[in-house]
Amino acid sequence: MKQKFGIGCCIAAALTTLAISGEAAAQTAQNFPSRAMRMVIHFPPGGPTDFVGRAMGQKMSEAWKQQIVVENRPGAGGIIGVETVLRAPPDGYTILFGTGGSLALAPALNPKLPYDVFKDLAPISLLVINPQILVVHPSLPVRSVPDLLKLAKSKPGQINYGSVGPGSPQHMGMELLKSMTGTNLTHIPYKGTAPAMTDLISGQITAMFNSMPSVLPHIANGRMRGIAVGSAKRSPAAPDIPTVAESGVPGFQYVTWYAFMAHAGVPKDIIVKINAETVKSLNDPEMSKRFSSQGAEPAPTTPEELAKFMRKEFEDWVRVIKAANIKLE
Repeated sequence: MKQKFGIGCCIAAALTTLAISGEAAAQTAQNFPSRAMRMVIHFPPGGPTDFVGRAMGQKMSEAWKQQIVVENRPGAGGIIGVETVLRAPPDGYTILFGTGGSLALAPALNPKLPYDVFKDLAPISLLVINPQILVVHPSLPVRSVPDLLKLAKSKPGQINYGSVGPGSPQHMGMELLKSMTGTNLTHIPYKGTAPAMTDLISGQITAMFNSMPSVLPHIANGRMRGIAVGSAKRSPAAPDIPTVAESGVPGFQYVTWYAFMAHAGVPKDIIVKINAETVKSLNDPEMSKRFSSQGAEPAPTTPEELAKFMRKEFEDWVRVIKAANIKLE
């Protein structure tokens, strides 16, 4: 005899399946992580990204009693690292240590990226903000931003500045200053921080924005002069150096930042759990002191706050790129 099933039975079966699925998902999040995790950093070993990423990995590993393995996947302006995360199973066991360059600036510069950072990646938390210092060679007769702008306007195009390449954060930070002040400075791109810093120290170039860990030792020994920081407020690591904004360019803000991201398919409950441990680690006094000593300011957020922050950064860079007519080759 054939057994008949009504629509009520089908609905009941579907609801039972959904309930079981929801219970399994909750159980998965509750037990997460139950094995080692992977943190993908799209920069080579060493440098500030590795310093922050490995410190966070160690702290969270201790809390979870599960190892977080750091995997450096540099190249293609962060594309290789991001694609590594997107190819991994969306289970939360592979997270991206991303930067403002890859998560906001790159999409603004290159609308043909092989992924959409706002759709394909899930924000977890902002990690730290790195104020950038505007430095000049000591031979340049300037000690403040107004001095630099006055000199540049008296010699249009004759004052140069360095960056680690076209479209790099250092390049865009100076373009932002140029666009906000109507100043003509000449861009000298380099293939990395080391050669740019070498030429700044020798006087081959006269100015540059760079991270605090990179320039503070040179400022201390007189090989560079720090005239302003790009953050909205002064940095505890360099309290005597004023901000660009308080130096006559109100509203100016240029910082670099790092954030944890995941595959967009990672369950929300797992994102929330990673976020909670990330925030807890960043709020630890020992970690805060460790980062602050390098000029990095802990800045934990919710996933929603990070998403909003990324979108604003992206829109700000789009405006700068259009105003300066910047196009990557």
